[in-house]
Amino acid sequence: MNRRNNERIIHEFLSLPTAPFSEHLVVQYIRDFVADRPKLSLKEDAVGNMRVQYRSGGTRIARPVCFAAHLDHPGFVASETLDSRRIRAHWRGGVLPAFFPNAKVRFFSGGEWIRGKVSRTQTAKRRGREVVVSAEIAFSRNVEIASGSPGMWDFPDPVIKRGKLHARACDDLAGAAAMLACMHELDAKKPSGEAYFLFTRAEEVGFIGAMAACKLGTIPKKCIIIAVENSSELANARMGDGPILRVGDKQTTFTSTVTNFCGIVADAVAKKHKTFLYQRRLMDGGTCESSAYCALGYDATGICLALGNYHNMNKKTGKLAPEYIHMDDYHRLVRWFIALCETPHRFTGKDARLDALLKELQKEHNPLLRRTVRKPA
Repeated sequence: MNRRNNERIIHEFLSLPTAPFSEHLVVQYIRDFVADRPKLSLKEDAVGNMRVQYRSGGTRIARPVCFAAHLDHPGFVASETLDSRRIRAHWRGGVLPAFFPNAKVRFFSGGEWIRGKVSRTQTAKRRGREVVVSAEIAFSRNVEIASGSPGMWDFPDPVIKRGKLHARACDDLAGAAAMLACMHELDAKKPSGEAYFLFTRAEEVGFIGAMAACKLGTIPKKCIIIAVENSSELANARMGDGPILRVGDKQTTFTSTVTNFCGIVADAVAKKHKTFLYQRRLMDGGTCESSAYCALGYDATGICLALGNYHNMNKKTGKLAPEYIHMDDYHRLVRWFIALCETPHRFTGKDARLDALLKELQKEHNPLLRRTVRKPA
């Protein structure tokens, strides 16, 4: 596995602007990426979700893996020019209103970043809580910002410091970057097998692209889905301890047989590569696309990276900040993905390790269970 190439991909991808319903620049990156790799084929559905298929060799896989990551991050979308130095922009995503006043922002328009500042916000009650729905953005010079341009908090391009990557948006571009790195490795080495990679739109406003992909049949029903996310670091789910096999989220638990399959593959990787680590946790800080996939009839689980400053909110300082992940976790995630692509045919719907343990326990203790039965007096 080429770590340098993995890092190049994540740096390029996380440098791009994105926001819910304004993902066109990351979409174009994926189009170009697939076009350069002959073993990959791309299909875009009616709402702009992107499904990439890898297939090599003649063997058909009964239950191929489909990785899924979303292409948006909480952000602004330019909607109206108020005057030469002010625009109005929709806000889409989960950031608390307290973080907005006078916050520095940047919009990507006309091929360049244009920096401004939040001067006013409009809020509304949504599902029982106060949220920002739009904002006025002020600029220090005359500007022209096209309607539909994405806006993000004004932080630098990705940088690695002491093993951690800090960026405007890790959620979920880092997950998507790991999928791209896996796709590159598959195209280069061409192992026999079949796998799918789904890139969805508008997750941050409620899994809109993912649900549309299910309704439109973008995801083949034969697939088992592994939703890839960045989830807030927890006390028992620390960054640096490996990517996390996510058994559930705030809303639901996922398909146990698929979760177990991912664990079996991870254990095999750990035996082969002594530096490989992974965790198995309930990540209940929020709800992810896996819940939507399960609710809409798919077998699905989740794998995530532990994330710092979720949605750019540093809760300790009360200020906006770059998100960050551990690069060792990212490289391990790519290795895990490759292994899952190379071994999907082993999915049987059962956990052989658990079955063996249960049989051993029954053999050991069932005789004592029968001998100690007391009949009613």
